[in-house]
Amino acid sequence: MEGAYRIGRRVYLRPPEPGDVPAMVRWMNNPDVTRTLRIWRPMGSGAEREWIERVSKAPDELACVIVTREDDRAIGTCGLMRIDWVGRSAGFGIGIGEPEAWGKGYGTDATELMVTLAFETLNLNRVWLEVFAGHDAAKHVYEKCGFRMEGTQRQAAFKDGAYLDAHLMAVLRSEWEKGRAGSR
Repeated sequence: MEGAYRIGRRVYLRPPEPGDVPAMVRWMNNPDVTRTLRIWRPMGSGAEREWIERVSKAPDELACVIVTREDDRAIGTCGLMRIDWVGRSAGFGIGIGEPEAWGKGYGTDATELMVTLAFETLNLNRVWLEVFAGHDAAKHVYEKCGFRMEGTQRQAAFKDGAYLDAHLMAVLRSEWEKGRAGSR
């Protein structure tokens, strides 16, 4: 678990490194992966290297690579973005880039790690996200981690020839604390 930043039951999070670029390019150019993300252009090695450089220095972003504990294999990325240090909120994003890793609990574990980090380490009060209508597996993960539906942005994205609604979900620190207390 070299470079582990946060360790969960199934995955650990570490900072992105230049060695991650080939996998990230593969993930971001796989239409099965990007159909649930707001990405529309092809991504090359240069763009991914620039992204790693930018997020490693940005005061309002925290990005991590998701790595399986069982075999130290990078399977995706997650992070907090648009961190508002005054309003104490941040957006959350996650992408499991390896399709064979879908449905195995890795996304839930990574989401729990990031939400815990947001509230216990960064002292944030609210974490929000967007999820496209029809992405029920992701919505289930977010609900399991305490996120609640806040609203719908109608036809907010265009994917595969169709307009999709984007649901806004969020979890407040007080809700998260209450949920943790109930699971003990």
